[in-house]
Amino acid sequence: MTPSEPEAQPFWGYQDVLLFLSSALPALIIAFGVAKAFSLLPGVSKPLGGLVGQFLWYVLIFGALGLLFRLRYDQPLWASLGWKLPFPGMAACLVGGPPLAFAIGALGYALHTPQIKLPFDQMLIDRPTTVLFALFVVVFGPISEELAFRGFLMPLLARSFGGVAAIMVSAAVFGSIHAPEYQWSWRHALLVSLAGAVFGWARYVTGSTAASTFLHSTYNLTQLAAFLAQSKSF
Repeated sequence: MTPSEPEAQPFWGYQDVLLFLSSALPALIIAFGVAKAFSLLPGVSKPLGGLVGQFLWYVLIFGALGLLFRLRYDQPLWASLGWKLPFPGMAACLVGGPPLAFAIGALGYALHTPQIKLPFDQMLIDRPTTVLFALFVVVFGPISEELAFRGFLMPLLARSFGGVAAIMVSAAVFGSIHAPEYQWSWRHALLVSLAGAVFGWARYVTGSTAASTFLHSTYNLTQLAAFLAQSKSF
C-alpha cells in the first residue's frame, strides 16, 4: 500500500500528544461549566446545552493544539494535520460512506451484535436540538475526530511503525474511545474500529485528512438517516 504522493514527516512528537491530552480535561471542565449555565436559560433543553458544551470543548482543545503548533514550531494547524483540498479520489470519498455503513451493518448482523439502547432519542426533543445534533453527527464530529486521530495521531504512528500499523492502531484507539457509548460492547467497538481503519486508509492513500473526513461524514449521515427512520419520536 503506497500513498498517492510522499507525505512530509510530522514535526511533532509524542510529548506533544501528551500536551494535547493534558489540555482536554481543563477544556472539558470549562466547556461543560458553560453548558450547564447555558442550560439554565429559559427555553434551553439540557441536551441542547450539552451539545453546545461539546462544541465549545472541540474549539478549546483544537485551539490549544493550534497554539501549541504555533508557539513551539511556528506551523499552522489545518495544513499541518493534512487538510488538503482538492485531493485524489474526492468523489469516491463522498459516495463511499453509505456502502461502508451498509457493509459494517451487515457485519454487525453476522456477528449477532446486541441491540443497545443509545441515548440519542433525547436529541429529538425539539427542532434546535435535533438540528444541532445532526450537525454534530455529520459535520463537527467527523472533522474533530479525523483531525485528532487521522491528522494528529496517525502520522506520528506511521513515522514510528509504518503505515499499516498506524492505520490499525489509530483505528483501535478510535474504537476504544467510542466503546462507552455502546456499554463497552466488544462487537460494537470492533465495528467502529473497522470503520476507523477504512477512514485511516483513505487518509493514507490520499494524503489528506479531508478525505477521511468526507468518508466519515457520509458514513455518519447514512447511520443518522437510518436512526431517524427507525425513531418513533421523529
